[in-house]
Amino acid sequence: MKWILLLLFLPSVSLAQGFSGLGSDAASFAVPERGTSLSFPRDHGPHPDFRIEWWYLTANLSAEDGTPYGLQWTLFRSALAPKDAAGWNSTQLWMGHAAVTTPFAHFVTERLARGGIGQAGVSIKDGFEAWIDEWHMHGTQDLNTLKMTANGIDFSYDMNLLAQGPLVLQGDGGFSVKSSAGQASYYYSQPFYEVEGILSLPEGNIAVTGDAWMDREWSSQPLAADQTGWNWFSLSFDGGARMMGFVLRSDGGADYTSSTWIDADGISLPMPNGAFQAKALEWSEVAQRKVPTTWALSLPDKGVELTVSALNTQAWMETSVPYWEGPISIEGSHSGRGYLEMTGY
Repeated sequence: MKWILLLLFLPSVSLAQGFSGLGSDAASFAVPERGTSLSFPRDHGPHPDFRIEWWYLTANLSAEDGTPYGLQWTLFRSALAPKDAAGWNSTQLWMGHAAVTTPFAHFVTERLARGGIGQAGVSIKDGFEAWIDEWHMHGTQDLNTLKMTANGIDFSYDMNLLAQGPLVLQGDGGFSVKSSAGQASYYYSQPFYEVEGILSLPEGNIAVTGDAWMDREWSSQPLAADQTGWNWFSLSFDGGARMMGFVLRSDGGADYTSSTWIDADGISLPMPNGAFQAKALEWSEVAQRKVPTTWALSLPDKGVELTVSALNTQAWMETSVPYWEGPISIEGSHSGRGYLEMTGY
């Protein structure tokens, strides 16, 4: 589940309505409907009649000496109105986040842009292309191969990605429910990328290889008004299977959970609310707040009993709306590595 913090730029949104306004009414925007079939490559592109959308990729990488790294590339789109217009009259706002996490450092940067003038956007006309300023993600129309670049003051990266499995539709055929009241998004993933490329850090260029996970999601009111944040886990197991799980935290009510088990061949099994459990085991002092950085995760239907731990507890995204995002290691019934995102702390 990926987030939609760009709503904070919309003056009509009240922060009391769910985390960062994500529980605010959808107004005249389109809303997801159960039973709608996703269509590709069309749905790799933008959906301007929905208020919020993102293209979100995280990668777990290793250098030749075994040092682990994490990488993030994200492009968010948010609409001021459900109908777009050309040029400076465009109703679309864009935000990009890029980050690299090492065992001892966390590098992060942000870009802001507007639509209609070529500064940022997504196109599927001639292959796939997503960009904001000089950051780019581009490749084949089916997303099977991608090239991805981004840079900040003290880092940059240039990565090549190749999918080794199929797209995975989250929830009910891509209809992902987020609350007992029925709020939902359209949500699919590509969790089977192999990655190779170059990280450029203050100590020099580092050749890395690894695996990556892309999430695609769009909606207009994905949270209930009392939901205050979430904990989202993407897990890549050494045996080839994958797993996604998230907990949406409620202020006064019951938390809402969702998860998907993904076999190594890409066959997926969505799980109902309550099947996935996440319990914080250890908390860290991060950016003058307490953040849980070691977790016990369970999915009993698949025999999953795990402890996941942050590579770097200080992986704080000091962006327009701050949050925690970083790579994790996996121990227990399964081994592997993955990514954790936490908002609302």
